[in-house]
Amino acid sequence: MNLILNDAGLFEEWKTDIRTMAGRIIEMRHELHRQLTEVLRTPGNWDHIVRQIGMFSFTGLDGGQSAALTEEWHIYLTSNGRISMAGLNSGNVAYVGRCVDAVVRTRVVSSL
Repeated sequence: MNLILNDAGLFEEWKTDIRTMAGRIIEMRHELHRQLTEVLRTPGNWDHIVRQIGMFSFTGLDGGQSAALTEEWHIYLTSNGRISMAGLNSGNVAYVGRCVDAVVRTRVVSSL
């Protein structure tokens, strides 16, 4: 790290890479939110996904829903619903949205 911080060219390249990564994560937050709210109309309020910052997001899913995502669809997140936004990309964000929608709808239906 010292090498990068003390070399102006490498430091600028590093800052560009950080901006690119942060921008991609923000894009994925917006796309997941769009999938859940506009495309799938998943029950609930999903605004917290775009209000949060950083590489991780608390989805609002409970332990049972989180376990179902992992066991049934191989989407790995913590039992409290925390997911790595850095793991989302344009090729899998719609899939993740569909799976979240499925566990939310199953949970809503089963609790009636």
